[in-house]
Amino acid sequence: MIGTLVLVLGIIGLGLGVVAVAMRAGPRGARRQAGAPLYGGRKLAVLAAGLVTLAFGIGVPAAVIAANNVSQTKQAPGGVTLTSFEQHGRKVFAHNCSGCHTLAAANAVGRVGPNLDQIRPPKALVLNAIKFGRARGQGQMPADLVDGQDAQAVAQFIASTAGH
Repeated sequence: MIGTLVLVLGIIGLGLGVVAVAMRAGPRGARRQAGAPLYGGRKLAVLAAGLVTLAFGIGVPAAVIAANNVSQTKQAPGGVTLTSFEQHGRKVFAHNCSGCHTLAAANAVGRVGPNLDQIRPPKALVLNAIKFGRARGQGQMPADLVDGQDAQAVAQFIASTAGH
């Protein structure tokens, strides 16, 4: 985010410099008039060009960033709209489960555990797998990886989005 801001500000500065040199009749004109005040019309044109460049350079990226943040937090693939509880489940899944399981709704591409988009497990099966693990907790998935409301949220998120 900060890198993008620095890049945008750099481009704005470069653009303003080019406009200022162009408005002063190129580099020679700029050197000739170095000490002489700008005429009112030129000064106004440079100010207007600077304001337009600044408005587009900051306004457009800010609008795009704001629109992306709002629209993507509640959406999952397949047109599924997530509740706040399922959004919490997505975060817990990303932290604890995405390294092993594949699930498009969480952008997870794990290769160790089963692909949840293919098997589409119901909520009860997900809760069972979370509580007891697999192979009695001695297998690749340990028992009680998450518990309580976190387990409920993950199970609801997977059941709502797997295979969509």
